[in-house]
Amino acid sequence: MPSLESLHFDNAFARLPEAFYARVCPTPVPDPYLVCHSPDAAALLDLDAAEMTRPETIQTLAGNRLLPGMETLAALYAGHQFGHYVPQLGDGRAILLGEVKNARGEGWEMQIKGAGRTPYSRGGDGRAVLRSSIREFLCSEAMHALGIPSTRALAIVGSDHPVYREDVETAALVTRLAPSFVRFGSFEVFYYRNQVEPIRHLADYVIARYYPDLKNLADPYPEFLRQVALRTAELMAQWQAVGFSHGVMNTDNMSILGLTLDYGPFGFLDAFDPGYVCNHSDSGGRYAFDQQPDVAAWNLTKLAQALVPLMSVETASQAIGEYPQAFSRAYLERMAAKFGLPPGGESAGLVMDALHLLAQNRVDYTLFLRRLCDFDSTAGALNSPLRDLVLDRAAFDAWAARYAAALRQQGSNDTERGTSMRAHNPKYILRNHLAETAIRRAADERDYSEVCRLHTLLTHPFDEQPQYAAYAAEPPDWARTIEVSCSS
Repeated sequence: MPSLESLHFDNAFARLPEAFYARVCPTPVPDPYLVCHSPDAAALLDLDAAEMTRPETIQTLAGNRLLPGMETLAALYAGHQFGHYVPQLGDGRAILLGEVKNARGEGWEMQIKGAGRTPYSRGGDGRAVLRSSIREFLCSEAMHALGIPSTRALAIVGSDHPVYREDVETAALVTRLAPSFVRFGSFEVFYYRNQVEPIRHLADYVIARYYPDLKNLADPYPEFLRQVALRTAELMAQWQAVGFSHGVMNTDNMSILGLTLDYGPFGFLDAFDPGYVCNHSDSGGRYAFDQQPDVAAWNLTKLAQALVPLMSVETASQAIGEYPQAFSRAYLERMAAKFGLPPGGESAGLVMDALHLLAQNRVDYTLFLRRLCDFDSTAGALNSPLRDLVLDRAAFDAWAARYAAALRQQGSNDTERGTSMRAHNPKYILRNHLAETAIRRAADERDYSEVCRLHTLLTHPFDEQPQYAAYAAEPPDWARTIEVSCSS
């Protein structure tokens, strides 16, 4: 495999006019060290694991050493944050190193987050801290392993350089990979500046590179918007089905490719709570778990508005009009698969009644669905391991009898169904207390083994991995006190 120095950089984004970014170099950090890396992400760049531990590689991922072909820049964008338009945001602590072309011809933009001040830092120091970097690294790779579109995380590099937040913490940088980091807010900034040509230029760039089937249409922009809406609907269905809460669904955190982008105060559901708010800073609950599909729809209206200079208001509205049905269809299909049921018919009622039961009894969402894979559909079977999770046993028994009857009616084989369901219901997710334990060991003891152990575990979330069974248990009582905010 090639060395880091032999990577081929293409840098298509850097060939756009400079209205879209500012050229800026990373600010070096002293004595960087490797915390953890992802071999799977490295393979996207044709790099092997040994390459990631070289001192030269660590210096590059710290922003201390640039390679030939790199063109470092920070992207400009704006966005609606908690419903309010902010006219200029941009990469305030992330710097794009360039776009790597791998042997398969795929382009992966390589960005380091926490690389220092840029023209868009708005008074900030441009740094990231170890705790937030660990969370982003682990969740990026965990989401990919769950089959959910996401930016990828190549590595975390740490430094003892002090960073001042609520307390003094140490600096860290995450190397992120994505086909593109263009977001809804990348278009909004030019709409609100009444600059039509940059909107058209950016749309043409995105269509040519990432929606090439649309290039030859006489008017590709409405179909482009429609496909972004459909990708967003699918992403929201995947988030809701796995119990993932993003925490900051501002338009500047919405990917034009339908990727999960910008891991800040995220969280996976433990006890099933539709109104779960993972972001301590979100006092109004705007981005609560059950609000995410509607927030995505609202964000799409803002993207549609930004693209109105390229089409009529009516056309833009029609282009995103399929989103509600597309989301509902994708969500119910995924949930039916998780319950081992065919889509449609009685399945939706059984699924929704089960979720109501979980919410009423504060049942652990992931644990319930994983145990459901072993459900015995024989008439009168107790299914005690599952039943014991629910406080209202009578309500569970009534639902279980309906579920068992539906399975028998469709001729479902318990063994075959269980195998299929285990491919849709992960045993392991990045629970907050698992991340917190890894962060504490890293910060207090400089012990990064738990970070790497979690990464290895979450790379195969659907496998039994009996040696890690304790990581699938319900969270301890102390986990209820964990708070994650926009500074995390």
